[in-house]
Amino acid sequence: MSDCPFCVKLADLSSVAADEMVWRFPESVALLGPWQRYTGYCILVSRRHACELSQLTVGGRHSFLDEMAQLARAIESAFAPRKMNYELLGNQVPHLHWHLFPRPHDDDDPLRPVWFAIDRAERDDAERTELRTGTLPRMEIIARLRTHLLRIAGGES
Repeated sequence: MSDCPFCVKLADLSSVAADEMVWRFPESVALLGPWQRYTGYCILVSRRHACELSQLTVGGRHSFLDEMAQLARAIESAFAPRKMNYELLGNQVPHLHWHLFPRPHDDDDPLRPVWFAIDRAERDDAERTELRTGTLPRMEIIARLRTHLLRIAGGES
């Protein structure tokens, strides 16, 4: 779909910035999200344009969900968050995608969804800078995730 931002991005994966591309799965692509206060936050985007999980074939859906679990496992192994939050919304961009938010141990608002902090960041430059700035450089986060994804793909836990 020409007006879908994820379809546009998926049409030319070679143009995705190096500090954004994490992993290419058969059914999805893992991208490093902008809000790295949640170190390892990724967006897992379906390679097929669908607006709902139910619109994928049974096999495609199973693979997509398995890929999400592999990505979550890599995030957990690489960064040991206190909790993982999974969000499948699609209200702003309907293309099927999951947000995987690792909640850090020093989370200043652990009982509320991260969207409250992101909403503040969209209106406040200082808050935006804090949420975008992780504890590690983006390329190091990606390298750690890839190391763990390679182990998972090789059958290691």
